Formats: sequence, structure tokens, C-alpha cells
Amino acid sequence: MNIARHIALIDELCFRPFPAERGPSDAGLGAPGHHVAILESGPGPGDGDPADAAVAVDDFEKGRDALYEVLASRWGDVGPFNLRTLLLRTEREDIPEPWAGLCARADMAWLWEVPGTARWVAVAVADRDPYDGIRLLAVVTDTVPP
Repeated sequence: MNIARHIALIDELCFRPFPAERGPSDAGLGAPGHHVAILESGPGPGDGDPADAAVAVDDFEKGRDALYEVLASRWGDVGPFNLRTLLLRTEREDIPEPWAGLCARADMAWLWEVPGTARWVAVAVADRDPYDGIRLLAVVTDTVPP
């Protein structure tokens, strides 16, 4: 895991224009109002031993928390953003993207409003979807978290 490379990508996405349409990007996925960067990918469904997936989740959580240390030193300490609660809200509310997609994939994120950019950065481990691989994600958006 290359924390310096991940930080450099997050920094770039804080200033990169958002695409006009939803689609793949060099970082992962882009859409109007947000970028979703896949920082690391791990085992997916049918990739073998479930113990390997558990190890990957643990490693990605350590990476997420290492990113927290660097980003918190810049933008301040924050508490965890509970995506499980947000997921429950999707049953009765229209939650905007990228938040609806993120809460469907991850349980918690570290979340900052980036000074001087009108953008938000979230870092999360996406391990909830049993049909998808485990991923360390960075989301950069101008959509205020619900």
C-alpha cells in the first residue's frame, strides 16, 4: 500500500473538474459532482478462502486509518462517519450520490470538508457487497453529506 501515492491522488481529485457524465475514469469512476477513486482492490467473490478476504479487509482498514492520520494532520481530527445509519435512511429518504452508493458498500468513512475547495473527501473500505471485490476507496464530491 502506497500511502503517499494515495494522498497525491486525493489531492489531485480535490481540484480535478468533475465529468459531465457518469463513467469510468483513470482513478475509478467519475460522475457529475463526484469522483470515486479505487485506491486498492482485494479479493472478490469466488476468489478463494474467506480468510484471505478477512485479511484483506483488515489490511485495507489499516490503510484507511493511515490515510486518516495524514489527512487529519491537514484538515483536522474527525469522528467516524457512520454509513450504516445513512444506509437505513435510504429506505425512507432519497440520499444523493455519491453517498447512497458509498453507504451501500461500506460501514464507515473518515470524512472531511476540504478548506478552500467546496469539496468533501471520504475514505472508506468497501466490503459490504458480497458480489464485489474488497476496495479501499476515496470519494471526492461537492455534494454535502446528508
